[in-house]
Amino acid sequence: MAAWSKPILRAVQTDSLGPDSVACMPKHFPGGGPQKEGLDPHFEFQQGQIYPGNNFDYHLIPFEEAFKANPAALMPYYGIPMDQTDENVAMSYNKAIITGLAREKYGYDGVICTDWGLVTDAHIGNLVWPARAWGVEELSHLERVKKIIDAGVDQFGGENCSELVVELVQIGLVSEERINESVRRLLRMKFQLGLFDNPFVNESKLSEVFGDADTLTASIASQKRAITLLKNQDAFLPLKNTPKLFVKNINAEIAGQYAHVVDKPEDADIAILHLETPWVPVDTENPFAKGFHHGDLDFKGAAKEEIMALLEAVPTIVVIHMDRPAVIPEINKAIVGLMAEFGASDEAVLDVIFGKAAPQGKLPFELPSSMEAVRKQRTDMPHDSENPLYAFGFGLRY
Repeated sequence: MAAWSKPILRAVQTDSLGPDSVACMPKHFPGGGPQKEGLDPHFEFQQGQIYPGNNFDYHLIPFEEAFKANPAALMPYYGIPMDQTDENVAMSYNKAIITGLAREKYGYDGVICTDWGLVTDAHIGNLVWPARAWGVEELSHLERVKKIIDAGVDQFGGENCSELVVELVQIGLVSEERINESVRRLLRMKFQLGLFDNPFVNESKLSEVFGDADTLTASIASQKRAITLLKNQDAFLPLKNTPKLFVKNINAEIAGQYAHVVDKPEDADIAILHLETPWVPVDTENPFAKGFHHGDLDFKGAAKEEIMALLEAVPTIVVIHMDRPAVIPEINKAIVGLMAEFGASDEAVLDVIFGKAAPQGKLPFELPSSMEAVRKQRTDMPHDSENPLYAFGFGLRY
């Protein structure tokens, strides 16, 4: 999973991989943030990862910590590290990344598994999702497999092309010794996990592990703690008593447990507006790409006008689900309270707004003051926009 920390790895995998462990696979090595124009390298329109700030090593920091916990496996990213190695090819095709960096510099000897679909196109009905063979599109399937193996990878993610591996060995382009290196790594993990001794789980224990009361309680508490208070004009929050409340994009029935919910903004004392960070679909024929969150971070046109009309009608608290930063200077100016959430239920949000829980979050990224400031940022540099609306690490308390 992405963004594994050393403590999480040790908690889930344990210090010594064994039958009670969950084998973990940190991804996406060596960091997937600095994409040119923010275009996701899952798709054919990607333009590579760029490093105008000469800051490649900064993105390795989470992996350097993860390596200390000896993760069972590692997944490289789809992207091309433009002009960072001797050839501009995707990470799993790149020997300088897999062997030179992961194996030799960091001494990593666990399983390295490609991200999904690097060799062959995916056919889903009449749809085709091109193979993520970035930088080596001209190579045949056989040549792609050879280049990935030569780079130092052990396992092909989401591919069923073992016949190509066999063919490469039979025609003498890949040695049995090289294949055995990867086989040993894969079998070692399976033996450590005890899969050859007891490959089965006790299904009757599932209800004790998944969805148990303590886990649910902890997950809800973590949602509340992560909520980040950014604006609290004149200590407007937390709300008290039972105000007349207008809500949008929040379950009115749930909100009714906290206040008297009304149908019109003009009848309300306060409004709560829940928003998603804006995004713009890429102009592409690839149906899988159309749902990915690319593009500008600011509200525009009719959507912005509708928001501003509500803010002018009644004192408003805005809560934004920030799966990525939002550019909201005009909205911020017009509201009495602003919160960011990163995956929280309506109950968790309302508990914080009404003071049943305290916001403890801090921004994991800065909120830029304009799209112009976003465009001037260097792709590989953290929190470097000019005069951000809210800085990295900002978070109020009450």
